[in-house]
Amino acid sequence: MYGDNQNDEFLRAQWREFCDQLAEAGDLVFRDTAPNNDIDRAKGLRLLARNIALGLQFKLENNDPACPELLHYFDPVRKQGGDNTDALYRGAPINGEFTYKITGYRGSAKYFAVTVLEDGNTPWGGGVVASLMAADIDVDETGYFEIILSPHAHSGNWIKTTPGSWRVTFREFFADWANEAPMDARIDILDHEPRDQIPSPTSVAAGLIDAARWVKESTEYWAMMIAHWKKRPHQFMSYRQLEDNAIDATPGGEPLIAYWQVAHNEALIVRVRPPEADYWAVEFGNHWWETMDYRYRLCSTNCHHAVLEDSGELLLVISHDDPGVPNWLDPSGHEEGYITVRWMGAAYYPQPVCEKVAREELFDHLPLGHQTISREQRVDQLRQRRNGVLNRFKV
Repeated sequence: MYGDNQNDEFLRAQWREFCDQLAEAGDLVFRDTAPNNDIDRAKGLRLLARNIALGLQFKLENNDPACPELLHYFDPVRKQGGDNTDALYRGAPINGEFTYKITGYRGSAKYFAVTVLEDGNTPWGGGVVASLMAADIDVDETGYFEIILSPHAHSGNWIKTTPGSWRVTFREFFADWANEAPMDARIDILDHEPRDQIPSPTSVAAGLIDAARWVKESTEYWAMMIAHWKKRPHQFMSYRQLEDNAIDATPGGEPLIAYWQVAHNEALIVRVRPPEADYWAVEFGNHWWETMDYRYRLCSTNCHHAVLEDSGELLLVISHDDPGVPNWLDPSGHEEGYITVRWMGAAYYPQPVCEKVAREELFDHLPLGHQTISREQRVDQLRQRRNGVLNRFKV
């Protein structure tokens, strides 16, 4: 029989602290400015639960820049901070004084970028050190590529790191969900011997406490940010118009975000003429900065899937029942949340215009001869969404 371990009291105390911090994070869901209906309360708590896994990945499991792995951040059941419905986000911790090689196959996502950033004043780091866009990356005829991250010059694809470089992030945005393939790649450290991490009471306790703190701070950060947009509902603004903090922003375009509020007897019409762009998308989510369940709900569109009007205008309708238009955004039981448009690689960023109307008067406010969709087409549209998600995440 084993006796008591000298670290038992310490570990018990740290586990209690981990649980206590997570319990305290739950207060976020019940603050005065949060929606107080059942669905938003429930999804707020679910958001916190989902992000425990992400916090543990960042602070406990994949937190050593001497032996990093490229792991994905978000997926259909783990989201934060206004995830792009079209995206596959992957990244790894790095040390800006080390040299890394990332190798693999590019895949065929419509938008592709790799970014190195430093730590900073947000839960997702700080200033961007450098980025490589798809057009900047040499890829051979088989789709194979190599990228070096290091403080010293290298030939080929290279990002010069700084002493404060902290993380590398890959963004893949898929326009044609069914036919675009994700990257298959790995990261290796070249100038240090990767070491097996042997957990100790101290390291595990530190990781648990840091993870709990990250869950609380990250969700509070995005709650603070969405409050800015909520003060000006149905007005599209960029992050930069509201916040000066440097963050790991998507290179090549500035997302425009609006806070929407639509009761069950209302509808919101959003109109804009998309610019010529390398890629563009519309994302739709709830108050907690989570996209709706894009496997089963029509809650986004993009440059491949959208049906434009004959005039070239993009017409979006938010309503609690299906209005029979191709670009319907389904609130999925919510009465408020966010909507984002991304124009990537565009010469200018047109600002969508919103018009709230009574649901029964919706068609009086739509253009004559507007695009429609049949029930059979809608069923097929939704079926293709789940197939596309499975293609992207391979699950």
